Amino acid sequence: MSNPFLKQVFNKDKTFRPKRKFEPGTQRFELHKRAQASLNAGLDLRLAVQLPPGEDLHDWVAVHVVDFFNRINLVYGTVSDGCTEQTCPVMSGGPKYEYRWQDEREFRKPTALPAPKYMDLLMDWIEVQINNEDLFPTNVGTPFPKNFLQVVKKILSRLFRVFVHVYIHHFDRIAQMGSEAHVNTCYKHFYYFVKEFSLIDTKELEPLKEMTARMCH
Repeated sequence: MSNPFLKQVFNKDKTFRPKRKFEPGTQRFELHKRAQASLNAGLDLRLAVQLPPGEDLHDWVAVHVVDFFNRINLVYGTVSDGCTEQTCPVMSGGPKYEYRWQDEREFRKPTALPAPKYMDLLMDWIEVQINNEDLFPTNVGTPFPKNFLQVVKKILSRLFRVFVHVYIHHFDRIAQMGSEAHVNTCYKHFYYFVKEFSLIDTKELEPLKEMTARMCH
């Protein structure tokens, strides 16, 4: 967060949602602090994402999903004023990739939507998931549901689409703001994490394959 522009954006709170926080004193809060300390110490991101010895995989994944939700919100917040129904009438990642929205409520069939509308629905949907105690229990000792990793895979593959849209359609804006290094670090952290625990299908990662090969290998 050393970039003054990002501080300014963050202070204006252009992110969509209030940040989900971990309660101090809980095991998850300690894990969150440990994950942040690794990042702040400049540890190799490939190592930083690995499950610490003796820790529960579900707890580690839950902490990161919430953190990625907050960070990617911020990344999209930096370009959201340039992402309108006029500039981005379809949620896409270049001419080859179009993302349609589907949920259990209003959009039961995959529906083409302008990017900002898609982002809004996406962030609302994720927020509901991570605030659902049955899915993301906050009390240590309360077991995670059997379908937890399945839900996480859906959340993370949809969050990846935010990176796709931002990199392919709004990268000039990020570069213009001097936010490139911050966004790239955020992306690398996300990419190494999903690869470490096989949380996104390889075909979903295709749109940024070339960029990822340059940046992460």
